Amino acid sequence: MKLIPIIGLEIHVELKTKSKMFCSCKNDSDEKHPNLNVCPICLGHPGTLPVINEEAVKRTIKTGLALNCQIPAISRFDRKNYFYPDLPKGYQISQLYQPLCKNGFLDIPENSQKLLRVRIREVHLEEDVGRLIHKKDYSLVDFNRAGVPLMELVTEPDIRLAKEAKEFAEELQLILRYLNVSEADMEKGQMRVEANVSLAKKEGELGTKVEIKNLNSFKAVERAIEYEIKRQEKILKSGKKVIQETRGWDDESQVTLTQREKEEAHDYRYFPEPDLPILHLTEDFIQEIRAQIPELPQQKRERLKREYTLLEKEAEIFVQNKDLGEYFEKVVSELPPGIPKKELPKLIKLTSNYLITDLQGLLKGALVTGEDFLITPENFAEFINLIEEGKISSKIAKIVLAEMFKTGADPSHIIEEKGLVLIADEAEIEKIVKKVISENQKAVLDFKKGKENALQFLIGQVMAKTKSKANPEVVKNLLLKTLKELK
Repeated sequence: MKLIPIIGLEIHVELKTKSKMFCSCKNDSDEKHPNLNVCPICLGHPGTLPVINEEAVKRTIKTGLALNCQIPAISRFDRKNYFYPDLPKGYQISQLYQPLCKNGFLDIPENSQKLLRVRIREVHLEEDVGRLIHKKDYSLVDFNRAGVPLMELVTEPDIRLAKEAKEFAEELQLILRYLNVSEADMEKGQMRVEANVSLAKKEGELGTKVEIKNLNSFKAVERAIEYEIKRQEKILKSGKKVIQETRGWDDESQVTLTQREKEEAHDYRYFPEPDLPILHLTEDFIQEIRAQIPELPQQKRERLKREYTLLEKEAEIFVQNKDLGEYFEKVVSELPPGIPKKELPKLIKLTSNYLITDLQGLLKGALVTGEDFLITPENFAEFINLIEEGKISSKIAKIVLAEMFKTGADPSHIIEEKGLVLIADEAEIEKIVKKVISENQKAVLDFKKGKENALQFLIGQVMAKTKSKANPEVVKNLLLKTLKELK
């Protein structure tokens, strides 16, 4: 009997706002001193009243619109009642009945030809809880995070593979960063994934759902779901029943572990939050937010491939590295305007190659928008044009680019100052070619026997003698001509 994995995700995202959700305390995920960004409101002192953070509402709606959600005209907050040491009020202000966003979807690339559509049930807004620090014999609580705006996205159970779940979370993180609503850094806890996994006998059915909590890396999302599918499959094939429960992921042992039996919504005794007003969202308010949505990752993928004839892998690098992608487009816009249309794709390809390989190697993870990055798009475009015109070899190009990266100087100035101009006199190159041939008779014999590597060896020898100042194509042609003349 083949069982079908049924997977849904619940993803919590801390929003990038200046203050917390219902008070004016600083929202700072980098704060290392415990219990510094706190006040009577986020600590739940009696008699305090919350005030809704408008920016958090806007950022949630912005996310919902980017995910093709409906934005209802009316939304409200509810109380979710439960006791836990990191929940200072004894309840959490959340949304159950009337969330800000509902009925959306996200298409993720399933392969180069097909997109997988994952429906989104809702995106709602709530406040985050504090952070527990567990020691050997006791636990500490830090309330800096308590009250931070927390957006929760709930998908429908449309995912069938652990890999798809990981890819959905990765694409969502990218969208959140493009929208600038959250850094969504999983290592800092700004984005946490929970997976609901069950196995069904056929499509359209649902098995007994198990929730895996607080997965804090994409690798953990994929591995935890894969493990849980195998665990449930083993139980069902042995004739037993899967228990509905909440499990945690042990990254060290690579297994899911029982935490508690799953609560139902009624266990939390939800009721409308009495201290907050109902939100009335006008069409003008929604359209104002919609106008702020930039080009999103999937739109950018398609445009880069269409406009610049980039390969899928190249386009993906520029989508994943948003700043590098924007820099690439600026460089292309600075390429000489008089270039024939048929030559332009070649220069664009050269630009892409040097940005993805050589420049990223020099950056070592830094951004092209950083203060220390000195190469202007105009200078990089000039650098690419010098390579294309054959004025510098690929080896010299590396030297020039490294110097541009270090000083910000324009490439022509570097070439002149360092004496890196290519040898233009073919007669001079021909003398060196003849010298190399006379010194490497074995390679000449190998070439005559049809060994292709022998020619590459001889080219390398000429380039070494000219300190890479000869045009490799000119060297190759002169070598072939001279070798052909030999008896």
